[in-house]
Amino acid sequence: MKEDTRRSEAHIALTNIKEAEEKAKRIIQDAREKTSAQIIQDAYDEAEKMKDKYLTEARKRAEERKNAIILKAREETEKIKKKSEEEIAIIRHKAKTTMPEAVEKITEKLREFLKGGLL
Repeated sequence: MKEDTRRSEAHIALTNIKEAEEKAKRIIQDAREKTSAQIIQDAYDEAEKMKDKYLTEARKRAEERKNAIILKAREETEKIKKKSEEEIAIIRHKAKTTMPEAVEKITEKLREFLKGGLL
């Protein structure tokens, strides 16, 4: 009977060991799955952060470029406006200086026409 008891105890011990091994394997598998899922989630989160960071930087650079283009356009507009105003001033000055002479010539031709002459 002692031998049967020993076998029974050994069998119980082996069964307990196998159960413990199975439980340990399940725990390890669960840990691997959870760890893998966590690693994937962490990688995804990090990728999202990087995407947001690069998008923010790209928007900032685009805004800076847009502002630079607008500033350059305003400067060019001001140059063109100033040049146009200078040309208008020159034309007005020429008109002022040549207007009396032109009026005099037209007046003279009208007088000749009215007197019976030809233009």
